[in-house]
Amino acid sequence: MGNIESYTGAALVTDLDCFNLSERSGFVLEQPEIDLPEYYRVWMDLASNITPLIQSHQLRVLVDQMPVLSPYNLKGHRELRLAHLALGFLTMGYVWQEGQHLPAKTLPKSLALPYSLVSQRLGLPPILTYADSVLANWRLKDPTGAMEIGNLETLFSFPGGESCQGFFLVSLLVEKAASAGIKASRYVCPYLCITHTSNVCLSCHVHPVFLHVLFSGHVDPTSFHGILRIFFSGWRDNPMLPDGLLYEGVGVKPIMLSGGSAAQSPSIQCFDALLGICHEDHAASFLRRMREYMLPSHRQLIETLSSGSPLRDFVLSCSRPSLCINYDSCVSALVNLRSYHLSVVARYITIPGHRARAMGCPFNGVCSALDDTGTGGSNTLPFLKSIRDSTRRALIAQPRHIT
Repeated sequence: MGNIESYTGAALVTDLDCFNLSERSGFVLEQPEIDLPEYYRVWMDLASNITPLIQSHQLRVLVDQMPVLSPYNLKGHRELRLAHLALGFLTMGYVWQEGQHLPAKTLPKSLALPYSLVSQRLGLPPILTYADSVLANWRLKDPTGAMEIGNLETLFSFPGGESCQGFFLVSLLVEKAASAGIKASRYVCPYLCITHTSNVCLSCHVHPVFLHVLFSGHVDPTSFHGILRIFFSGWRDNPMLPDGLLYEGVGVKPIMLSGGSAAQSPSIQCFDALLGICHEDHAASFLRRMREYMLPSHRQLIETLSSGSPLRDFVLSCSRPSLCINYDSCVSALVNLRSYHLSVVARYITIPGHRARAMGCPFNGVCSALDDTGTGGSNTLPFLKSIRDSTRRALIAQPRHIT
């Protein structure tokens, strides 16, 4: 890893490679590996067939029969990312195969030990993260075509059909859309602020419209809530696994880990850090904890941006109206994004949850335990409202009425 300059009023100009960033796609892993060496064929075969194996209740049996493979034949960052992705899908499928009422409380050594070792090499926890399921879980149907929803498919997918693939791919394209703003965040300097904050603003403005169009067409609320969502659930702050999950061959006590969450998106936390947005203590603590589920290099960029003099303070000190307007435009875009996130939670979690309680849940009753708690362990609506409101408070020209 290269040297990284600290920002103390001078420019922060960094090498993209220091942070595992792509010039074209930001935090999205470019050209992910799509297969592992033959030695790991059993991992790839089970992960590639995970949906029918869960539906036929065979996944746990086959994982229990797996040999304990050494992860040290994996070469390079991309092979490690693919192994972590495959083992993450197998872990979530194994734990939640029977729904909320019969979660596995022990992960067998055949899965737990290699998964923990791969995780150590990457600096990720041994659970399926946003860095896996979104940033590294894709390939182009036509390698010569564009990176757009019609030309994308996931490497692995859970029960939920097209809605599952759509959920991962919409999130992937949002991360790609954020890449222009992430590249701009490399430059934090008084004489560059005017140019580059406009780039961040443009990137943030894309998100709500982009999300609305893609989510509406590719993710069904009932399928997401009743079938798919449980497979993102972790074993921390989770009433279904209150004592955590025992990783056989790794330790003698259960481990508590949060499930995948949009709070693990490095892009959004980078925008917060760049714009100097301060969240309330509880929300800030949760967001810092979610950084532990990011690649160390992505986490380091957020922390590097956070450690510098706040951009907001510089904008205020300039007494330049156009710069204040530009800054507020960026913040307003994030407010809009977070407001839209609240509406998504209502449509995909709250409303289907009410219906499920009245009519019964389509997949072993998995809805009820997740209606108020996010898969990352947060109290979803209060948390999202808190970060939306604290983002709004960063506006220099405060609106007259705040709701």
